[in-house]
Amino acid sequence: MGVLENKARARTFYKYLSKVYDQINPFIWDERMRDEAIEMLDIQPDDRVLDIGCGTGFATEGLLQKVDTIYGLDQSPHQLSKAYQKFGKHGNVRFHLGDAERLPFKTDSFDVVWSSGSIEYWPNPVDALEECRRIAKPGGTVLIVGPDYPNSTVFQKMADAIMLFYDEDEADRMFEEAGFEAFEHHIQQSRPGSPRAITTIAQVPE
Repeated sequence: MGVLENKARARTFYKYLSKVYDQINPFIWDERMRDEAIEMLDIQPDDRVLDIGCGTGFATEGLLQKVDTIYGLDQSPHQLSKAYQKFGKHGNVRFHLGDAERLPFKTDSFDVVWSSGSIEYWPNPVDALEECRRIAKPGGTVLIVGPDYPNSTVFQKMADAIMLFYDEDEADRMFEEAGFEAFEHHIQQSRPGSPRAITTIAQVPE
């Protein structure tokens, strides 16, 4: 388990990263990649959409172009404070401080569950994916974006020491164990040589 696959350490990490997150994030996960992922979904204006690990609201901003209201959840109060500054506490985003492995929502609550840049910090990703499936409506969609496993042996060792990086085979295993039957993976990249993202779109069983 990587050093940041620990909830307390991850919260401390984001306490400081939240101050510069919006400046750093575009080098790894930019607007084009975000919007490309959103277009993979058939989102309707009245859909109930949850953004898990919403952070400062980068994905939330894009999703709000498709729907009227977003539910945003994050375990970092420092990240959420930055999001409050963007959207307000009582605007189009309904924020929740919470844990991806114990989502504070009823079963079958959402049409779309989105999470970008969060799974790599989950100590038990299969448990969190099971939670995503639980709160999504039958026939709904779950989209997860995480860091693709690097090809270089040196970078693989670094990745393993920090947090969860995974390839398509590992993604298959996690989603299957979480009870998903139909899903597909897409590799996204900001620019040649930059870190790659693995974006998985899964359909919730009827």
